[in-house]
Amino acid sequence: MGIALGNKIAEKIRDVPDYPKKGIIFKDITPLLRDKHAFKECINMLKESVDKLKPDYIVGIESRGFIVGAALAYAMDIGFVPARKVGKLPYEKISRTYTLEYGDATLEMHSDAVKGKERILIVDDLLATGGTAKAASELVNELGGDVVGFAFIIELKGLDGRSKLDSGEVISLIEY
Repeated sequence: MGIALGNKIAEKIRDVPDYPKKGIIFKDITPLLRDKHAFKECINMLKESVDKLKPDYIVGIESRGFIVGAALAYAMDIGFVPARKVGKLPYEKISRTYTLEYGDATLEMHSDAVKGKERILIVDDLLATGGTAKAASELVNELGGDVVGFAFIIELKGLDGRSKLDSGEVISLIEY
């Protein structure tokens, strides 16, 4: 989907060089979150883009996916399920280890977070290599859910993360 980089949302994305390690340019959405008008516009644009997928729940990926996903779930009047970094969930859980562009990580969800064939939209702030979103998708599938799509504010096209996401539509508002 990608929008013009001159709009109000894209103007609120800050580049942070060499974070979390040398050679990475981190796309920081903190200024976007701080601007109530731009953040509201962002959530409204995501909602408009994903309404057609008719999800029952949003799975938001820690940590910025919590912020974006919870706001989007509220706007859509549906529930929210957190997918967290290892060791952060208090109840029975399932996990997936995956590769990031700068190392390995593990993602967990409660074992009762998705039931049956519920329609799930996976949300995060940014799609890079696709490893985190794919891990979230695998967790949803393991619990019997149906991933109907993925939604991101930002997509780094050069890293081709979209190609790893093999279920549902992939929506991003800004492409770099």
